[in-house]
Amino acid sequence: MIISCPNCNKQFKIDNSLIPDEGRDLQCGSCNHVWFYKIEEINNEVLELNEEIISEDIETKAEKKEEKLEETSEKQKKTTISKNTESKGSKFLSYLIVLIVSFIALIILLDTLKTPLMNVFPGLETILFNLFETLQDIKLFIIDLI
Repeated sequence: MIISCPNCNKQFKIDNSLIPDEGRDLQCGSCNHVWFYKIEEINNEVLELNEEIISEDIETKAEKKEEKLEETSEKQKKTTISKNTESKGSKFLSYLIVLIVSFIALIILLDTLKTPLMNVFPGLETILFNLFETLQDIKLFIIDLI
């Protein structure tokens, strides 16, 4: 039988023959709490079902469950449709942000490595100059809009 300490709730497995019918003192091996324990008889009578279950009730309950399942599946479809439209918009925005950040990183990289790149590719100087001038014009245009 399994007995639990009322102080610390630690459970112990104890042989039934060690506890007499009139009960005895027990000591917890974990917290050293001492308490009196008496075996309580458990009612082992067979429980009988007094009501008869009608099959119609079972069928109506099953139909109600099916209707609820259909309703929940329709709700889930609606939420997935709305999530899909939201996710498409948020995906586009995410891709746009990644594109802008990547472009800015490329510009910073080109500006940092401008001199070594011009030594390797002599015609790149005019292209980089035009690129930086265009970016400066775009910056001034945006500032004027604000």
